[in-house]
Amino acid sequence: MESVTAFAPATVSNVACGFDVLGFALDSPGDEVTARFADGGVRGAVIDDIVGDAGRLPRDAAKNTAGVAAQALLDALGDRRGVALTIRKGLPLASGLGGSAASAVAAAVAVDALMGAASSFDLLLACALRGEHLGAGSAHADNIAPALYGGFVLVRTPNPPDVIRLPVPNGLTAVVVHPDLEIETAKARALVGDTVPLGDAIRQWANLGAFVDGLHRGDFALIARSLEDTIAEPRRAKLVPGLASIKNAATDAGALGCSLSGSGPSLFALCQDEATARRVAAAMTAAVTRAIGGEPQTYVSAIGQQGARIIK
Repeated sequence: MESVTAFAPATVSNVACGFDVLGFALDSPGDEVTARFADGGVRGAVIDDIVGDAGRLPRDAAKNTAGVAAQALLDALGDRRGVALTIRKGLPLASGLGGSAASAVAAAVAVDALMGAASSFDLLLACALRGEHLGAGSAHADNIAPALYGGFVLVRTPNPPDVIRLPVPNGLTAVVVHPDLEIETAKARALVGDTVPLGDAIRQWANLGAFVDGLHRGDFALIARSLEDTIAEPRRAKLVPGLASIKNAATDAGALGCSLSGSGPSLFALCQDEATARRVAAAMTAAVTRAIGGEPQTYVSAIGQQGARIIK
């Protein structure tokens, strides 16, 4: 096998009520990583090229999320051969759509297939988390896990991995709008701080429990009531101009709820069917354009049941 290319999808993390523990995958867009055996006596992971980043991401594998994840897997396998990576960014940078996670996961999956290792999901997740720690400043798996597993997931613990796959009610459709903004994850996390008022924590726990129950029973009304973030969004709202008006536009158009995707600036909405999602997408896009300007990117997607995968 000369080379392997893996795809890993965009993800929405936090999902309003599940800060650092809840996430889901989209069908598209996503990142691709091609892995091949390196020439010339190279040892370990190196980066050949990165496409779609306008030259902004580091080419040093030790400073790149995909490179770190690939090297972590090589170390875990005890394989000293050289592997060269080509990264194709299909996700905008600093978007809140899990770009660093997608690259890390795609790299781990591509290198695993190149080596013919057939590693467990737990090992792949652990290696991708090494890359995510570099990109996001902390090793949280609410983007990594859905990018790898697909679907809706709840991360009980990232280390050792304890990832719970959740059901997806029929028809549930996501809208994601990426404004013409960038927010660095590490800076957004700093706004949250290390402590929250007990009342906010209690309400968040209640919303998370109700949301998971709503997924299991396909209770869209309960899901709608539970899509509330009392932890991160109130502290990050100032980073996204017009956030309240954009959320109102989404719910007025029929969304079950709307919040920041990860640390933002992208926003997601959940809808009970695709037709509603199309209306919500138009309303959110218009609201983002009014509040922020520029040319937002809008995606309408079913919850992506398939996570990272080999595409060639």
